[in-house]
Amino acid sequence: MSQRQRHAVVAGAGIGGLTAALALHRRGWRVTVCERAPGPTAVGAGIVLAPNALRAFDSVGFDPAAACAGSGAPEAPEAPAATGAMSLRDRSGRRLSRTDTAALTARYGRPPLPVHRQTLTAALTAALPEGALAYDAAVTGVDRAGCGAGGRAVVRTGLGDLTADAVVAADGIHSPLRRQHFPDHPGLRYAGETAWRTVLSGVAAPEGCETWGRGQRFGTVPLADGRLYLYATAVVPAGYRPTDVRAELLRRFGGWHDPIPALLERIDPAVVLQHDLYDLAGPLPRLHDGRVAWIGDAAHAMNPSLGQGACQAVEDAAVLGHLLDAVDPADVAAALAAYSRARLARTDAVRVRARRAGRMASLTHPLAVAARDLAVRATPARVTRRALDGLFDGFTLPARAEAE
Repeated sequence: MSQRQRHAVVAGAGIGGLTAALALHRRGWRVTVCERAPGPTAVGAGIVLAPNALRAFDSVGFDPAAACAGSGAPEAPEAPAATGAMSLRDRSGRRLSRTDTAALTARYGRPPLPVHRQTLTAALTAALPEGALAYDAAVTGVDRAGCGAGGRAVVRTGLGDLTADAVVAADGIHSPLRRQHFPDHPGLRYAGETAWRTVLSGVAAPEGCETWGRGQRFGTVPLADGRLYLYATAVVPAGYRPTDVRAELLRRFGGWHDPIPALLERIDPAVVLQHDLYDLAGPLPRLHDGRVAWIGDAAHAMNPSLGQGACQAVEDAAVLGHLLDAVDPADVAAALAAYSRARLARTDAVRVRARRAGRMASLTHPLAVAARDLAVRATPARVTRRALDGLFDGFTLPARAEAE
């Protein structure tokens, strides 16, 4: 084993990149996280960490519930605690299905954890060593000549050139590194929907709820800190941007069941995020190239309908750190090949499943919508819970022998 400390450069300071950096740091690596933004971002909305992501965090030695609780996130003490359930309804408020947190806990060992993205990234950042993050330092390329088994990679960044034993491409859905290393890949596919997201404080939210209409959805998720995460989607052409966000949302959802209209009256349009929804048109041929490994949206961007995008990124990071633990620098490329074998099939299966779920939720034809809602109502709760198997209980760490 070489005595030189191994060095990893991580491109991107999102949830996946920060988790990968933490996993490697706790396994003795020196890490440099290069983020193209000029500083920590103040924007973001909610995220639900499913049981599979929580188990992946366990393997990294990071407790997101405890870390986020101690992050100093704003509280909303006047908001009542959530009941621990998620219901699916139609626009009139008729319940289509309901899943209790207790049932999920009994089946998967723990309940999902809803947190604010900004809170989670701040907690992950705080767990890294001082100086690990470099802002205004986009990774623009990796010198492929140095990516073989015998040499270190040369990483082109806004800080100048860095040498690294491993490069983690966590540079997001539009990943420049993905385009550079896989130029023949078709890239992204527009899902046909745009999404609005925001967070409210001091709002009564007894349980989470997603409501389906014709080509439109509206969801509420109580966060662990007492705030309420709101999201909405609509089938529109790519690039559609209304001039008056509140008026647009009220036009689309103001006639839906309570408390949706009242919640829309409370939003601050200045902090509503809007993003068109894209997923990867097809799988990458592999999730590594020499000493470079892709994780998260850069590797397998997916529709948010299953809530698995960030969860799969956390899984990626945990597996990557596991396989790179105690690896000699000369063997990094082999370990990344093992990572690719361990993750490619699972992440692509989740990507395909998320696309199908998004298509079903965004149906627009009245007959198709009526048939969908009837089918959901007729499905027993135990069957609905069983459908989550493979997602929530599908995370495993591969044997390190695969890297040999």
